[in-house]
Amino acid sequence: MANKALHVKISAGIYKGKKLLLPPLESTRSTKSILKGSFFDSLQNEVIDKHFIEMFGGSGSMGLEALSRGAKHSYFIEKDQKAFEILKSNCASINKDATTSIFADAFDKLEELLQKIDGPIILYMDPPFSIRDGMDDVYDKTIQTLKKLKKDKIFLVAIEHMSSLKLPQTIGLFEQYKSKRFGKSSLTFFA
Repeated sequence: MANKALHVKISAGIYKGKKLLLPPLESTRSTKSILKGSFFDSLQNEVIDKHFIEMFGGSGSMGLEALSRGAKHSYFIEKDQKAFEILKSNCASINKDATTSIFADAFDKLEELLQKIDGPIILYMDPPFSIRDGMDDVYDKTIQTLKKLKKDKIFLVAIEHMSSLKLPQTIGLFEQYKSKRFGKSSLTFFA
């Protein structure tokens, strides 16, 4: 029996119903649809005309949903080769002119990318959960990366993380203003 390709659909906006391929489960962890829905319900129209960065691109489902809902441009950074190929394919199937996919380690490339963007940015950080092999320090790296960022262009930062992890109230120049739990995953907002 052949393996059936995994996919997710864009849930709202101009690309509503479009299918996105998902990378293999061993290379990425897909955002739960309830978490994605809550994130965009919280933002409402605030995503319109913002630049959206999905720091650990995976399938691109968050950034492509943002684009569907009115984001100006979506950027993705992904270092897994299989996931990156699927990400590029998903971007091409939605709107390749309004997307930029970067094959690199997100921790190494984020600052350079931020310098190139002119306008308000929503930064979505969804690192692989630290229970994965080789990811023991992924949350420390995420926090250290956020500590170094300047607030001038960043409208909002959202971190998707394991619910067992409690993020600090303040990280660098950013203050936590909301956190929501969705079973084993949580979403914490900073501004």
